[in-house]
Parts: sequence; C-alpha cells; structure tokens
Amino acid sequence: MKKNQMKNMLLLACFVVTLGMSAQKVGSSPEYIKALTNQWKGERFSDGRPKVSDALLGRLKKIRIEEAWGYLRRKGFNNQYEGGWKIIHPEGVMTGRVVTAQYVPLRPDLKEYVKLQGAKEKRDTIGGSNSWPIEILVNGDVYVADGYGRIIDGTLIGSNLGNAIYANSKNGVVFDGGVRDLGGLLEIEGFNGWYRDEDPSYLQEQMLTTINAPIRIGRATVLPGDVVLANRHGTIFIPSHLVAELVISSEVVALRDEFGFQRLREKTYTAGQIDTRWTPEIKADFTDWLKKYPDAKLPMTRAELNDHLKKNNY
Repeated sequence: MKKNQMKNMLLLACFVVTLGMSAQKVGSSPEYIKALTNQWKGERFSDGRPKVSDALLGRLKKIRIEEAWGYLRRKGFNNQYEGGWKIIHPEGVMTGRVVTAQYVPLRPDLKEYVKLQGAKEKRDTIGGSNSWPIEILVNGDVYVADGYGRIIDGTLIGSNLGNAIYANSKNGVVFDGGVRDLGGLLEIEGFNGWYRDEDPSYLQEQMLTTINAPIRIGRATVLPGDVVLANRHGTIFIPSHLVAELVISSEVVALRDEFGFQRLREKTYTAGQIDTRWTPEIKADFTDWLKKYPDAKLPMTRAELNDHLKKNNY
C-alpha cells in the first residue's frame, strides 16, 4: 500500500471515530433513558422517561411499603428500599416519577467542565448547577438526588429552591444529603422531603455531575423514570414497568387480609389456616366473598380484579 493511501485511510478512520464521539453530557439523552427503561411499553415524556399514569400514582399512595418490597423481591429486585430518613412532614405520603441527580465532592477542573457542558445544553449558568434538575421537573415528578450523605457544605436546597421544586412538580424530594432553611421548607404547602439532616451551611463543597442517569440512594439503585413511594416507613423505588402489576397485587393482598381478619373474628378458620397457603376451600370462600364486595369500595375496577384473579388461579 502506498504511503499516501495509508495516510488517507488513517485520516478517514480518525474522521469516523470523531463522528462517533461526543462530549459527556450532564443530562442523559432520551435514547439512553429509553434504553435503560426498555421494558416499559407505554407513553413517555419528551426526555425519554416512562409516563406512569397519575391514576396509578394515586393508587400507589395506599400501598404499604412492606407489600411493595415483597412484590419486588419476588421479581428479583432486592435493592430498591432505603430507610433511616428525616421527613419534613412525617405524616405525609408521596409518590411520583423520578428525576435523578448525582452529586460528588467539589473538584475545580471538573466543575468548570460541567459548567461549560451545561452552557452547551442551554442550562442556566448564572446560578448554581443544583438548580438544573429543578428546571426540568414537570407535574408529578419527584427530585431524587445522591448527595452521598453529605450535610455540611452540601445542603442541596433551601426554601427558595424548595418553592421552585414545588412550583414545577407539585411534589417533593428524596435527598441522600442535607437541606438548609428547614423552617422555610416547612412553610411550603404541599411540599415534602425525605433527607438525611439539616445544616445552615450552603452548597459550596459539592457539585452536580449528571441528571437522569442511574444513581445510588443508600442501598437502593434508582433509574430515571422509576416511581417512588415514600412515607414514614421509608422509600421504595419501583421500576416503571412493574408499577401497574405491583399496585393491583398489593391491593389484592389488602383484600385478602381484610377477608382473613373477618373470618378469624368469626372463628370460621384458625390462625394457622389463614396464615399459611390457603386450601382450595378457603380460596373459593375468598372469591365468593369478593363477589359480594361493593364495587364502590374496591381500589381497582371489577374487571381489573377479575382479570388479576384469573391470571393467579383463583
């Protein structure tokens, strides 16, 4: 092969490689999010995240953490729960579609790169980068951030950003990190947050690296588009493609419990009979009991219930 031909081939190879390369973005592309959540078959947001329905989010609020945890464990998802939180309004229950953010200890050269890349992505570079995840929130989102448990000099929001979060999402946050101005956050009607602790310091030794990429929250792995259920008993992050089945399965478990408690009070069965695998006779009794259950009191439609029972051999 002649020298010029070799040179031209090398130049062409370099050109092809350059075309395939792009700067690491702060915000994940819709294509990447779709690949991460490829088992979801429904509607999506423009950023690629699964659009789990508001109706399911509402029904999920009534599901116990233990029921959701048990369902996910049966499906092989063993690392979706995290506890040990401080909660702005402990009596509250929050569900929503996750927007993730990753924070790391401040490093000046990396911070400069993130700022420049953020500008290329048309993000607001006048304020701090901790406002960037907030700017993309939509109604029903929950802002979930890995702040690696940092409190001092790593508080992710105060009352100003808290108000912005609620204005965009009508929801709250889950932060593996700190917050400041808790008194102001308590005054935001409808806003709630699960966080590690409070501190008067502001964000100065911590920086954002990614938005809507996989993150770790304590012992849980969280993807953009997951659905979070948060209450006084902890937080659980549910893969979007499992939400619908998890909800109705947990609702049926609640109905089974109601039936079982009633039959125990009536002394129809012993505790041992109810607290183990049901016999065909008890299952038949349960299905007859369900037929008389008022439709208005069911958490699901009668058709959804019948379909679930059929799939699960009742």
